[in-house]
Amino acid sequence: MKYVTLGKTGLKISKIGLGGIPVQKSTSDEVKELVRALADQGVNYIDSARGYTVSEQLLGEALAGMRDKFVLATKSMARTKEAMEKDIQTSLDNFRTDYIDLYQVHNPSMEDLDKVLAEDGALEALLEAKAAGKIGHLGLTAHSLQVFERALALDWVETIMFPYNIVESQGEELMKECTARNVGFICMKPLAGGAIEDASLALKYVCSNPDVTVVIPGMYSLDEVKQNLEAVLDESPLSAEDQHKIEEIRNYLGTNFCRRCNYCQPCTAGINISGVFLFAGYLQRYDLGAWGYDRYQSLPVKADECIECGECESRCPYHLPIREMLKKCAKDFKDYEAGKNEV
Repeated sequence: MKYVTLGKTGLKISKIGLGGIPVQKSTSDEVKELVRALADQGVNYIDSARGYTVSEQLLGEALAGMRDKFVLATKSMARTKEAMEKDIQTSLDNFRTDYIDLYQVHNPSMEDLDKVLAEDGALEALLEAKAAGKIGHLGLTAHSLQVFERALALDWVETIMFPYNIVESQGEELMKECTARNVGFICMKPLAGGAIEDASLALKYVCSNPDVTVVIPGMYSLDEVKQNLEAVLDESPLSAEDQHKIEEIRNYLGTNFCRRCNYCQPCTAGINISGVFLFAGYLQRYDLGAWGYDRYQSLPVKADECIECGECESRCPYHLPIREMLKKCAKDFKDYEAGKNEV
């Protein structure tokens, strides 16, 4: 296993870690087997979140007797001090531990970040928990370049998690800033939420960028662990054939893949366009229908409320057929809802 230092945290972690989203659809025994396999292979970094339903609980059960073998990270969407205090304690209880190595503010908008930083905001709870030894280090996750850039200027942010993959390279310049400022860069969505089928090539591409500290693909089977480890540990340069395949993937997904740059916003009807596509991805590709559906239902304006003005498409730098994509998302969620009601 190749080990790296996670930026200014000083934590020594494996180059590849476990992304805890797919764990939700596994059984307790399957997660225990997965965690044992990771330990055997020298993988020592695990990432979960309060929002990943039962992920923390299942991982906590699996870590019994092995907590000291792993660097444990999780995250919360709490924005106030009170809510964050509750989430930190819930995470500690779920993981059956008295400390969490890295606790992250989960995907705040610019407005959310204002709340986190304000008096009685979530940051106060995080700093108090850190002072009490319940948390080792603090980080932030984002999908927005604006939030990414702002986070780099916050002295308490020791790590930043952001999407990076063959078709989402919009963060590369800020990733270089992470390296310059010794902020650990955690690569999420290395397979673009499951849109990229060639996992080996996708991970090899990600790890060829020296600004990536650690990559955390979602894994829930031993076969995935084996395949992903082989790709991450392959330090050979990208070949001409690899580059050709990468361009093919970009050309294919570039016609129908949202990179969450949000240049399409604001929507005339108030739809959170990239949010719809993000939640639909969990339904369409991750086989996490219930989780994606619940998050979609939390959106105040749904995909089927599009008025087809086309303003979003005129602003999209990738010329995506957003209106048609929203129609498909609306249909997929309605079909899922109908299937739920039939059960």
